[in-house]
Amino acid sequence: MDVRAVLEFATVTRGLSLFLQAVLNAAIPDHDADAFRPPRTEEPLYLDSAVEWLFGGLSHWDAEHFLFIAERGYLYEHNFAFFPLFPVVLRGLAETLLWPLSSWLSVRGRLLVAVALGNSALFLLSVVALHALSRKVLQDRRLALLSSLLYCITPANVFMTAGYSESLFAALTFGGLFLLEKGFTLRACLALSIATAARSNGLVNIGFLLYLPSLHAISQIRVYRTTTKGHFKVFHYIWVIIRLLLTSLLGTAIIALPFCAFQYYGYRTFCTPSVSLERIPPALLSLAERKGYRVPDENGPPPLWCMRPLPLLYSHIQDVYWDVGFLRYFELKQIPNFILALPMATLGIMAAYAYFQANPELCLRLGLWETGANKGLDKPIPGLFNPRVFVYVVHSTVLLVFGTLCMHVQVLTRFMASSSPVPFWISAHLLLLNEPLLHRRKTSNPSIQLQTHSRNGCNHTPQNPIIALLPYFTTCSPTTQSILGYFLSYWVLGLALHCNFLPWT
Repeated sequence: MDVRAVLEFATVTRGLSLFLQAVLNAAIPDHDADAFRPPRTEEPLYLDSAVEWLFGGLSHWDAEHFLFIAERGYLYEHNFAFFPLFPVVLRGLAETLLWPLSSWLSVRGRLLVAVALGNSALFLLSVVALHALSRKVLQDRRLALLSSLLYCITPANVFMTAGYSESLFAALTFGGLFLLEKGFTLRACLALSIATAARSNGLVNIGFLLYLPSLHAISQIRVYRTTTKGHFKVFHYIWVIIRLLLTSLLGTAIIALPFCAFQYYGYRTFCTPSVSLERIPPALLSLAERKGYRVPDENGPPPLWCMRPLPLLYSHIQDVYWDVGFLRYFELKQIPNFILALPMATLGIMAAYAYFQANPELCLRLGLWETGANKGLDKPIPGLFNPRVFVYVVHSTVLLVFGTLCMHVQVLTRFMASSSPVPFWISAHLLLLNEPLLHRRKTSNPSIQLQTHSRNGCNHTPQNPIIALLPYFTTCSPTTQSILGYFLSYWVLGLALHCNFLPWT
């Protein structure tokens, strides 16, 4: 029943997001931002204006790159900053499910509808995957439920709704990690590999593949040490180590393959091009000349990055077009962007600090083996501080440090919210720890009921605790007000600002 409650809430928030972005996009004039806006080369059809009015707010900022790639392919050099899976999904929906509308909608119109439908469906899949992963790792039903409900009002909401790859990446990442936790290593590798085709930071998920099987191998060695005698024990040890090495090498190759293949495609496109400028539509070629965008030209010299020992197009684009690099964002004029990222960074820091405070010995041993009171991962203590959570906290901390030091820091909100369950786990943990209205025991406000009961006294469908708390927001604890205030304000502000070409995270 928990999954049903989460799905219902997620469906409501998706519908409300689409409605609000349309209203806010119509009510607020678009800001004249210096963003990628390619000219329309296709004649509009009957329903294009209506679709643009309804879903035009989903096509702004980086979403325009994904839509352009889905329609035209990888024409400009900087388009290669955006990985191909999401454009492929959009074009696939436009050419299959939405093909009957081709007489009334242009390709772009169908792509906008595909964004609205596709990301809504992908978000529902991601919330189901997050709930399953949370139940498996946390071993705490209430914490898993509350974490998943908080994810439905994620501060990165607008990026889960608009034409970005965050919902797709979250669904594949959380689903892949759940499969890995269940022991389905090959299927997990395939899911995480597909996630890497959606976003480059899917490579970081290799860490889970290296860690979780190592944990299982150590557990097996411990069992063999107590149950196997004689020379067979050595053979068992050798077999476990060989299997671990093979799993790690093969899994790493599978997960990294889409990234490597995409870089090779970029290399072939620009370093050994087979396209002449005459084959590029004049309007798009004119835009390239005005903006300084590089296009492949078989008659021109190759770009300088092709001559590097390791010619990675992705690194070149991040360096030249987005000015991404170590400490490059540490400037006084970027203080507002650091403030925007501060709440998500705070959650990441609190999760790491609280986990280390609760499990200092486990953290120093990297969670790989247990002694004393923290024995065994088969029946871990439930909640945020059980041993299974260790690798997720490490992953979240790595994302936090890298995002703060080496990226545009305002991206940290959607970067972590689509890649790690930890921000939602720590938020739910703090709510359960500090909010009296969420406790099972009778509280000072008897009108709050987080569980409904049937007439015979048995527990029935759990009420949504987020919805139950909102009418009493002013009387909630300061922790609850801070967390819900952060989630809800970013949820709404993101729709209002991003959908009108105003700066956001």
